[in-house]
Amino acid sequence: MRRPDLVFGPPGDEWRYETSSRTYDLTRGRSPAWTVGTSQGPTETFTSVNPHSTALVIVDMQNYFLHPDCRDHPAGLAAVDKTEKVIEKCRELGVQSDSTPGFLCARQRVGELLLHPHCIGEVIWLNWGLTDDDLAVMPASVQRGFSRTLIHGASADDKVARLGLGGDLGDGKGRCLVKGSWNADIYEPLKRFARPGDVHCDKNRMSGMWSPEQPLRRYLDGDGAGVRTLLFAGVNTDQCVLGTLTDAYNGGWDCVMVEDCCGTKTPGAPEVCLYNVAGSYGFVINSDTFLAGTSS
Repeated sequence: MRRPDLVFGPPGDEWRYETSSRTYDLTRGRSPAWTVGTSQGPTETFTSVNPHSTALVIVDMQNYFLHPDCRDHPAGLAAVDKTEKVIEKCRELGVQSDSTPGFLCARQRVGELLLHPHCIGEVIWLNWGLTDDDLAVMPASVQRGFSRTLIHGASADDKVARLGLGGDLGDGKGRCLVKGSWNADIYEPLKRFARPGDVHCDKNRMSGMWSPEQPLRRYLDGDGAGVRTLLFAGVNTDQCVLGTLTDAYNGGWDCVMVEDCCGTKTPGAPEVCLYNVAGSYGFVINSDTFLAGTSS
């Protein structure tokens, strides 16, 4: 006997699960749909998203975390290559782009966020971008995590001293994760994939969604209110990526982690993160399944 299809969520914002095809439909009835096989969780399961209500959120792919002059991060660098392919596919699909061809978007600056009032950027770059005001009220717990050299002394694994957020990294790298510094900029090889129409959001915690006042949250509650599905890429999988993803999940957004577009140096962390995202917070796909998706 065929099991009935299922509906999750309130009217107008619901998911539909078709049991015969094992497909979660996140489109809310909008077309087109891009259907992708999941890479974690139950086998032969699929998820369908509407490209125009979907955003790719790239977390912390900055020089500080990825550039060889700052640290060795093989998993992060491997994720960059995969992310580049996903960015290109998103642009091809028109992910989070509802502008007419040739229409020039007017830009305006609101707080720390670059907004586009009449069209939405295809990609959201979510990066640490601290100000002196942020540093003045930074919680002790957050500061400690970036102060390893002060606490334990220099480590052979560190190419830059960990002197705390806002500390001078030396050699022209700028102050640690301060907005406008070289180390806080998008990782150089990936930066060429950014476009003027993209959305750039600063953050001042592990999560870019921890407060309603955060630029990403303000964007998604404002000009980006049509976005319901978030694809996540970035570093580190178990820290800023997962932190932002779980806050987005608690806020009611659909969360999809692109597993090989994420990287971390934490032993054992990827397996735990992927297990929990696939089982609780949303869905896990990889770049291959995303690129091989089907349109309807």
